[in-house]
Amino acid sequence: MTPAGAGHSPDPYLPGHGNGGYRVLHYHLDLDYRVVSNRLAGRATITAQAVQSLSRFSLDLGQFRVQDVRVDGRRASWTHRAGKLRVKPEKAIDHGTTVKIEVRYAGTPVPISGRWGDIGWDELTDGVLVASQPNGAPSWFPCNDRPDDKATFLVSITAASPYTVLVTGDPVSRRRGAGTTTWVYERTEPTSPYLMSVQIGRYEMVELATGGVPQKAAIPPRLRTVFRHDFGRHGEIMTALERLFGPYPFREYVVVVADDDLDDPVEAQGMAVFGRNHLDGRRTHERLVAHELAHQWFGNSLTVADWQHIWLNEGFATYAEWLWSAVSGGPSADIHATRWHIWLLSHPATVTVGNPGVDRMFDPLVYKRGALTLHALRTTIGDPAFFALLRSWVAEHQHRTVTTAQFRTHAQRFSAVPLDDLFTAWLDRPALPPLPRSL
Repeated sequence: MTPAGAGHSPDPYLPGHGNGGYRVLHYHLDLDYRVVSNRLAGRATITAQAVQSLSRFSLDLGQFRVQDVRVDGRRASWTHRAGKLRVKPEKAIDHGTTVKIEVRYAGTPVPISGRWGDIGWDELTDGVLVASQPNGAPSWFPCNDRPDDKATFLVSITAASPYTVLVTGDPVSRRRGAGTTTWVYERTEPTSPYLMSVQIGRYEMVELATGGVPQKAAIPPRLRTVFRHDFGRHGEIMTALERLFGPYPFREYVVVVADDDLDDPVEAQGMAVFGRNHLDGRRTHERLVAHELAHQWFGNSLTVADWQHIWLNEGFATYAEWLWSAVSGGPSADIHATRWHIWLLSHPATVTVGNPGVDRMFDPLVYKRGALTLHALRTTIGDPAFFALLRSWVAEHQHRTVTTAQFRTHAQRFSAVPLDDLFTAWLDRPALPPLPRSL
């Protein structure tokens, strides 16, 4: 009997997260949250399939008290320490067998601390924000915390009735009780654990744009006027990105504006979260609105197989900022590329975009040089081929995981000239290449 390697993950950037031996098919989370005391009680039912014979397995889970673990209804033995819930079922699991794992847990949810600060479940002044990229999902539910293990979700959360609860997913039902409301959301598209999110606050729901993809927003009521101005072109941004990348990949899009300041907005599956500081009545941060929306294609529908390939998320979303700028009458992508190329020349060339290393994966150089890689590709093969490439890349890999090698192979299908040297220069070497001349 070969056990799953507890804590084993194929992702070299986060070897402590993710587990081997099985893949998750579905998460059913039934949660009760007390906002004032920050107490979470949960029952997670995880449907998983063994990809090898298992005498034991592990899940990622943060600082909770585990009350009970069952596998197919039978009590299992477990240990829980250092973010790992290690489970030994009563009966070994055969290769290919599908099992239901039930975990009951409770406690005070806290973010996962690490090199990027606190990631995951985070208390606001009056509510909750969950931003789990890249390793914060275990801060609120037991999971196989790997970007490549996508599953479907059904999430039920009960909270005090004055609060609005939003979960990444399509709303299923809302049931009012004695002072509490239970909100139920379903995510039917395969979703990585880090892309699941919960937002709780005293929000007002408003329409974000009319026609086409349903778009709505949850905002503090006092910010209604400035929000309507700063997000006033959201419908146009959606239309532009659909024209460039293909149909929006989910059924709806939700923007949340927290009544706290945030360093950066964050994306989740079908959702983006901004801070109140991103509203100023002058659309100063509209490029970030385009950036977060673009992540629904690049990052959320197409998700990196491991974090080495993060430029496929951030380089593409950054380039979407430049494309929206051109569409909306701002500087062209050529101008943005030239400006950022000059900026990069003034910084040490110490990052390899295709494999930046865990310490540099969120470095601005990865974002900007990733976007420049796409602009160099566009300049080399021309607009018709470039945008056909992007649309087919999105369509062929919808709701799957992707790698840089796959993108390089895909791009070559749209080019009459070899692209190996271009990708090697831009992705595999730290030295900054010159920008290709426009056709």
